Amino acid sequence: MEATVKRISRSPITNKEYEIPSQPDDRKGIDEFLSHHPGKKVVVVQGLGFVGSVMGLVVANALTEEYAVIGIDLPSEAAYWKIRSINEGVFPVLASDPKIGLYYENSRMKKNYYASFDPYAYSKADVVVVDINLDVKKTSDPDTQDLTDYAIDLGPFKKAIEAIGMNCKEEVLVLVETTVPPGTTDKVVAPLLKDCLQKRGMPLDGLRVGHSYERVMPGPKYVDSIQNFYRVFAGVDEASADAVEKFLRTVIRTDEYPLTKLGHTNATEMAKVLENSFRAMNIAFMVEWSRFAEEAGVDIYEVVNAIRMRPTHKNIMLPGLGVGGYCLTKDPLLASWAKQHLFGSEEALVQSEKGVDINDKMPRYAFEFLRSQFPGSLKGKKILLLGVSYLNDVGDTRYTPVEVFYNWLEKEGAEISLHDPHVLYWEEKDIWVNQDLDKILENEFDVIVVTTGHKEYRNNSALIEKLNSKKAAFLYDTIGVWSNEEPGGGDQGALSKVYRD
Repeated sequence: MEATVKRISRSPITNKEYEIPSQPDDRKGIDEFLSHHPGKKVVVVQGLGFVGSVMGLVVANALTEEYAVIGIDLPSEAAYWKIRSINEGVFPVLASDPKIGLYYENSRMKKNYYASFDPYAYSKADVVVVDINLDVKKTSDPDTQDLTDYAIDLGPFKKAIEAIGMNCKEEVLVLVETTVPPGTTDKVVAPLLKDCLQKRGMPLDGLRVGHSYERVMPGPKYVDSIQNFYRVFAGVDEASADAVEKFLRTVIRTDEYPLTKLGHTNATEMAKVLENSFRAMNIAFMVEWSRFAEEAGVDIYEVVNAIRMRPTHKNIMLPGLGVGGYCLTKDPLLASWAKQHLFGSEEALVQSEKGVDINDKMPRYAFEFLRSQFPGSLKGKKILLLGVSYLNDVGDTRYTPVEVFYNWLEKEGAEISLHDPHVLYWEEKDIWVNQDLDKILENEFDVIVVTTGHKEYRNNSALIEKLNSKKAAFLYDTIGVWSNEEPGGGDQGALSKVYRD
């Protein structure tokens, strides 16, 4: 008889390890939790990642309704620790927003936020909010980094929806917040749920299905990006749209941030990927121009700032290390895939795909520029990266371009140190990050690279003075956080500002 292999889920926050049950069953825990909230509507949030875990908090602190909230995720190595942490008093997301702690403590006091892994929770839900990942798998040429292909696997997403359909009540609102290919709610989610209910011999009259995408921004306004921000919504039918609106009005401050109703879930899904594709395309546009500027010996930052004096062009972007986060790196591809696979078009969204291709290569280009400044190799060079998150002033490392840049440095044989005031643990690399800038700068480095534009680095005179005091440090600003007058002037890289002693 083969021995059962124990599976362990480790919390990166507390370093505590949890043994994952071999036969997950949490009916007793769910029933015990709900016994303390008789008469309350039950909201189940599917997915306990960056969006779902905080969405659960916001619903537990709803404005006009008292909900009993259950967050649900898989009993996997990556997610099980989140379930246990929420129930044990440790919120599974580190964030700079003080409202996270306040909302969590309030939910603990009210005992109205519980986490589980058992699909039994769906049988108790009046509302199910879908906040699970839907990733794009990219294939790139190892030499050129050109995007050669990509694939979207709806299998895990469909399985999650089926788990709802095979357990939910006949009267339930299923609200999809996940960013999905346009057409998914109408062509995939609603038919799957109806099929499951029919298999169970249940009527379809009470099923409500809608889509309302989130605009969650981890950082100092984490909670506000959910509760105090504009929302777009739609339903697969009018009754579903009404149910979505009624629920959102209890959670979001709609008096200050009015809801926008669109005519179909295809439209809301398109709105999300279009707004992110627009931003991704703008970034790709600036990448091309920044490379032209380098060839022409022009300071692209100086050019852009001059253009920004024109009121109609204030939003023109500056180049940086690369594009990161969960949205801009994939949403244009979700849209192009939907156009071809859900709506039968023979043509892709060519410009959108090309924009992703250009953006994906930015960290490699920044690495090549740095390597060109050191004849021979970067092997053995002591390199400090200032910032690992993908965006300034937030602690989010999902698809950060710093990871690609880091990997190239590591492949080159460099000795890499990390600092980030907002990231304690870099989950994707399984690395603890130094948060004491003064302490880490006591060491000597061959290269110091600004890789994220945190306010702690931006035009910080004390930092600049300390950096200028480093004996042999080559200062490489990939973001443009230092003005031309700061340390030493110097050459301009296409995606960088380089400063030499």
